[in-house]
Amino acid sequence: MKNTIKSNQLKTAIVTGVNKGWRGYIWMMKIILPISFLTALLAWSGLVQKVSFLIQPVMDIFGLPAMAALPLIIGMLTGIYGGVASMAVLSLSVEQMTLIAIFLLIAHNLIQEGIIQGKSGIHPLKATLFRLVVATITIMIVAQLLDVGSTAQMSIDGPSPPTSQPFSTMLKDWAIITINLIIKIFFIIMFILTMLEIMKSFGWVDHIVRFLSPLLKAMGLSHRVGVLWVTAVIFGLAYGGAVIVEEAKNGELTKEELEELHLSIGINHAMIEDPSLFLPLGISPFWLWIPRLLVAMVAVRLLTLWHLFLDKYRK
Repeated sequence: MKNTIKSNQLKTAIVTGVNKGWRGYIWMMKIILPISFLTALLAWSGLVQKVSFLIQPVMDIFGLPAMAALPLIIGMLTGIYGGVASMAVLSLSVEQMTLIAIFLLIAHNLIQEGIIQGKSGIHPLKATLFRLVVATITIMIVAQLLDVGSTAQMSIDGPSPPTSQPFSTMLKDWAIITINLIIKIFFIIMFILTMLEIMKSFGWVDHIVRFLSPLLKAMGLSHRVGVLWVTAVIFGLAYGGAVIVEEAKNGELTKEELEELHLSIGINHAMIEDPSLFLPLGISPFWLWIPRLLVAMVAVRLLTLWHLFLDKYRK
């Protein structure tokens, strides 16, 4: 009897996960297809090269070419999907894409996710500035490790302007790159959302919280924020927003605990789905997962020290 119930539960979870995966995939395609085409069109037009003297000084801070401003801006405003779509059709090196990916994994969808964080314990402007500052510092450090300076200069001084390519050739190249990308994303998103639905159906999230308690301690977080942290790490700020908002309303967490939680999950959320979307671009998994984890640990520790300093100063 129990086996039958579990079997039915599993089937239901799989069907639900597949349906959610399909809906999510269609929603993503509505973002990826137009953004990737407009990015390819903009790159082909040569417009970015004409205004590169305005953009390049800012991009030099990151060790990136002017063209990298497109996926950065798109990702910050729309989210990971738009950033991936834009990156896929630009002539960027793996090192440059790695820096862009790390930045966007920390600082993406800033308006929507800032509002969600604002409703659950931290001022949205503070949450957004946290993420932008941390993302900037992180890729400045990683840029030194990857030595992207030479590849950035190559992109600026590239062999020929995009307009030298016929429009039909650009369109064909865009179609090949985009089809390859969306096929890979289809399998990734269907697998991840189905697995997440199975985890929710069998109540594995609580077990995961207990299993990850040592990691919570290493992250500098209270065990009282464990469920919220795991929710954000697995489901993201957008998907897990409702849970985070409702739990924060209970008033059981202190202001300091909420601030530390939001700093951590602002840097380090959606750890399964978001990094996976960059894998089809050939970026090393190490850079997609490890830097955010380390930076979140350091940032929370620094914030804790700041809270201790303020408490001591007030006394």
